[in-house]
Amino acid sequence: MTLPRRFFLLGAGAAPLLAGCGAISALNEATAVLDAYELRAPALPQAARTVPRGLSIEPPSTSGALEGDRILIKPNMVQSLYLPGARWSDKAPLMFQTVMLRAFEDTGALSYVGRRPLGGVGDVALISEITDFQAELGPDGRSATIRIRLTARMVREADARVLARRSFEAVAGAESTETLVIVQAFNRASDAVLSDLVRWGLDVMGVRLPQQ
Repeated sequence: MTLPRRFFLLGAGAAPLLAGCGAISALNEATAVLDAYELRAPALPQAARTVPRGLSIEPPSTSGALEGDRILIKPNMVQSLYLPGARWSDKAPLMFQTVMLRAFEDTGALSYVGRRPLGGVGDVALISEITDFQAELGPDGRSATIRIRLTARMVREADARVLARRSFEAVAGAESTETLVIVQAFNRASDAVLSDLVRWGLDVMGVRLPQQ
């Protein structure tokens, strides 16, 4: 398959491979100024009450190409590329931690939501792992499917007991591989994952949000 001009291969050794395809070189991409994009928190209903409980949200763990701040594109199962000219506003796990914090905080359900337990002692910690956070290139090379998959655990801080565990996954279609279209599709998939995650997490902590 001929690679689209919009993408370049991971790693310094990619430049010679791309030269024959007429794509942007890794060297030029590395020195270019990249536009930054970020995900938004979903619009969820307000909780009917605020419970005096705290939730600390740790940065999701991940590995490989998902650890950085570049927007990942996969033309197939064994190949990874970056969207040129663009990056996330932070490393992907830290950016996703931020939108998780905003999503829980915006519901007003808990007296405290933060990156660390308040005063060193908290009630529950949300520990998660991102296993998918990429755009998967369609067969025509002109469209993509965004896939986000997250495994989460709610852990009681007092004794490290796992209160609940669940996986969340969402996909969203992008009709083209233009940067803004890709990012908007990431936001739709993120909205779906975070909406389910927040409702589940609050339910574990004894709070149920109204249905929208």
